[in-house]
Amino acid sequence: MISLSVNGTAHSVDADPDTPLLYVLRGELGLNGAKFGCGLGQCGACTVLVDDRPAFSCLVPVAALAGRKVRTLEGLGTPDRPGVLAAAFEAEQAAQCGYCIAGVIMRAQALLERNTRPTEGELRAHLAANLCRCGTHMRILRAVRRAAIAMGGGVRESAR
Repeated sequence: MISLSVNGTAHSVDADPDTPLLYVLRGELGLNGAKFGCGLGQCGACTVLVDDRPAFSCLVPVAALAGRKVRTLEGLGTPDRPGVLAAAFEAEQAAQCGYCIAGVIMRAQALLERNTRPTEGELRAHLAANLCRCGTHMRILRAVRRAAIAMGGGVRESAR
């Protein structure tokens, strides 16, 4: 048995230590926000937060998570009470197919928790690891800017 802390709840899972976190989240815990995209850590659809840092859950073996905190999209809100980023993504209609959005939201969450006033360059660089095949990048950027303002910050044009 492997013990995990996911979204503030302790879980014991019977999984091979080398099993990717993504498979445990979806298969064992029923948390389907993180998606299987490429399986190589190149698309970001599976992004979750591990100790408040973005991580590709398709690459992280479950055994590496002892004593660490994992957060998924489900830990940021509910359909009835969405988190700030989810509400901003909905308001900006930032999702087309929606497959990448959970990963993008998790990566943006990590950035805005550390810095509610990133520069435009920092925002773009931070989100570059997550791909959107539908091409809604401009709406995604608008949604993150909106969320930054809602969190008491905003996005600066350049570093000062």
